[in-house]
Amino acid sequence: MIGGMLAASMGAGFLGDIIAGFLAGYTVVWLKSIIKLPKSMQGLMPVLILPLLSTAIVGLLMIYVIGTPMKAIMDGLTGWLMGMSEANAVVLGAILGLMMAFDMGGPVNKAAYTFAVGLLSSNVYAPMAAVMAAGMTPPLGLALATVLAKDRFTNEEIEAGKVAWVLGASFITEGAIPFAAADPFRVIPSIMVGSAVTGALSMFSGCTLTVPHGGIFVLPIPNVVTNMPMYFISIVIGTIITALMIMALKPKVK
Repeated sequence: MIGGMLAASMGAGFLGDIIAGFLAGYTVVWLKSIIKLPKSMQGLMPVLILPLLSTAIVGLLMIYVIGTPMKAIMDGLTGWLMGMSEANAVVLGAILGLMMAFDMGGPVNKAAYTFAVGLLSSNVYAPMAAVMAAGMTPPLGLALATVLAKDRFTNEEIEAGKVAWVLGASFITEGAIPFAAADPFRVIPSIMVGSAVTGALSMFSGCTLTVPHGGIFVLPIPNVVTNMPMYFISIVIGTIITALMIMALKPKVK
């Protein structure tokens, strides 16, 4: 917590926060491995010795070693994002969309989400809009496919599609997992293409989002989303592309 507070005060942003968190954990593990106390003093380890020493080490490293380089990196990243050309914006949006759909809530998805959420503190809001839109598209596209092509899905998948409407609208990408688990080689590429298109369109249109979650439920809040018509259109287009690809690739159920 102290390392993260120092990172914020020094302008090191979310990159500094992440490094401080890992550094704190591994510092404590290292201290536990090298400090050997008699049994009568073991009770001091978790309440005094480890907190005091680890806080001192992490704090000093953040101030004198890590903070300044991380601030330079964050300033450069923020400046690049703020001055991005339309072509760069499209590429970044597509990459974020691919990451959001790749593992549907797994580590790659969370890396893209963490990147976008971290930029909110730097007043960079376009990646967050792309990430949330791209995260909504996979369940929505699969839900649409279950409506348009019932003969390509089992009864269980059709029922899951009804739930996927709600999950997708709520920005819960995991709603696509049952379909991907059943047919990964057709479903995952399809949802990745749809999400990439959605992310690219959102960034190209200059859409921004100032909150980290909520799906469609945050859209009516004033000043949360900019360029609302194009943001909605981006999600719809990605949903349709996902559904069409699923319908084209997935064979009929025998």
